[in-house]
Amino acid sequence: MNSEWSLDVLYKGYQDEAFQSDLEKFKDLIQTIKGYVKTLKEHTEEIAVPELVSYLEDYTVLASKLSSYLFLRQSTDTTDSETTALLGKVEELDSTLSKEIAMIKKYIAKAEKLDQLIETNEKLKGYNYYLQEIKKDSKYALSDEVEEVIARLNLSAGSAWSMMQQYLTSTLEVDYNGEKTTLPAIRNLAYNSDPTVRKSAYEAELASYHKIKDSVAFSLNNLKSQVNTIVDLRGYESALSMTLIQSKMKQETLTAMFTAIKEYLPKFHAYLRRKAEILGHQNGLPWYELFAPLGESSRTFTTEEAKKYLVSHFRGFADDLADMIEEAFDKEWIDFYPHAGKVGGAYCDNLPYVKQSRILTNFDGTLSDVVTLAHELGHAYHGLNIQEHLPLNWDYSMPVAETASTFNETVIMNAAIKEAEGQEKLALVESQLQDVTQIICDIYSRFLFESAVFEKRKEAFLFSPTLEEMMLNAQKEAYGNGLDHSQLHPFMWICKSHYYSDSMNFYNFPYAFGGLFARGLYAQYQEEGAAFVPKYRALLNATTVSSVEDVALMANIDLTNPDFWRQSLETVSDSIDLFMELSNY
Repeated sequence: MNSEWSLDVLYKGYQDEAFQSDLEKFKDLIQTIKGYVKTLKEHTEEIAVPELVSYLEDYTVLASKLSSYLFLRQSTDTTDSETTALLGKVEELDSTLSKEIAMIKKYIAKAEKLDQLIETNEKLKGYNYYLQEIKKDSKYALSDEVEEVIARLNLSAGSAWSMMQQYLTSTLEVDYNGEKTTLPAIRNLAYNSDPTVRKSAYEAELASYHKIKDSVAFSLNNLKSQVNTIVDLRGYESALSMTLIQSKMKQETLTAMFTAIKEYLPKFHAYLRRKAEILGHQNGLPWYELFAPLGESSRTFTTEEAKKYLVSHFRGFADDLADMIEEAFDKEWIDFYPHAGKVGGAYCDNLPYVKQSRILTNFDGTLSDVVTLAHELGHAYHGLNIQEHLPLNWDYSMPVAETASTFNETVIMNAAIKEAEGQEKLALVESQLQDVTQIICDIYSRFLFESAVFEKRKEAFLFSPTLEEMMLNAQKEAYGNGLDHSQLHPFMWICKSHYYSDSMNFYNFPYAFGGLFARGLYAQYQEEGAAFVPKYRALLNATTVSSVEDVALMANIDLTNPDFWRQSLETVSDSIDLFMELSNY
């Protein structure tokens, strides 16, 4: 089993004839679309709408394939100047069509016979949701010229600031024990069994951020300022309002979820205080102890052991999921280990045009790393269930994006806990609570922080000391007395790439949504058994062609009612009670 992914299914390199051919096709297609748009007035709606949709399909496939290949290569080597240059070239080419894309969507939105065309054309019928959303979102569109300017300027603005944060964090050298190490490697030491290692790694991590904090602060400020400007230009109420509309999610759903979360925060704080007591801390848990392992399970995994562990646990849920996991390990879908130049964290990139996915992790052999693999393989399973859609129906919104991933986490952790006894059960329960605390408390802190940044950035530039204070305030509110307020993490805004997307904002609450929605679905699976699995597949399949609320209704769930979120959080509360019982000494 190779430890690095293979991208040969896309291209075998930049000199590969297929890559060069697709790059030329991409350029030619852009010119063809530009030419066709100029002649729109010469065509009837019956001719133009289907042809425009076909052009958008071809464009989506080519743009996605080229961009994914370059993005995946850059993720494992942010120092590669050739990749950076080619990625910039493709993004620039993409931006040159922004005006025409805006014109196409306006044409479709204003088509008088759109509903009739959808009814009588099989391909358009398959795009009913997509086309109706274009019509609905048209009120936020700007003039064709302004759309083009925004897209082209983004290359040297938002996209460039995003790349700078990636570059700085992936190449940052951390001084530790007289040697140089990487940021992902030092952050992985938070899971070490030795408390002196956890603390010293935390101190080294914080010290390293001083080298790049001012530069990354400029990235964050300018990205959020750009978003605020676009929000004003388009007429959205706020960046959050824009995000919810783009996510096909109601404000009532977000309000209901956070209403329930805030009610249950004290339960999480109690868990953190108990963990602090076990580890010998009197004033709450220091930040560097959040991922400290408890219990006697010190099990580590090789990648081969991780594969067997995951396959064996998911085989009982769904054969197609277990088969896909085997394929992911055997067919080089995964890039496992951290190294200099590789980005931190983990992600999955679905590649529906080749019916595969690629997964990046920074694997260190812990159970948490295996759970991370399960999480990312959940994204891949989501991709498996939408890959037969038409190309313009491949994208799912941010909130439902985390559903299959966190469902996978729940399946594997609950199965592992059920099998365990004694101190091993304590270790597994506590490991699960670590993860859930991240998607509830930490995600809430990130949401509070990003909300404050958007608001304060309207009035002033936020230098690093201000951002540090804002982050600490958000952590204090979210974690309450569960953490030691004298030992928090003022630089979490530097290392979390989610704040630095030029196209997505508030990529935090979807993790809480996905985690709690998945727990609600898992509860149904426990009640229904094998009969639930086809419903689950159908639900995942619908995520690209339905609103968040309509997807949930397929499982008879009303997301705008806080009671659903309370029921999901109650299952976490039960786990905390079990932890209290197991850790009673």
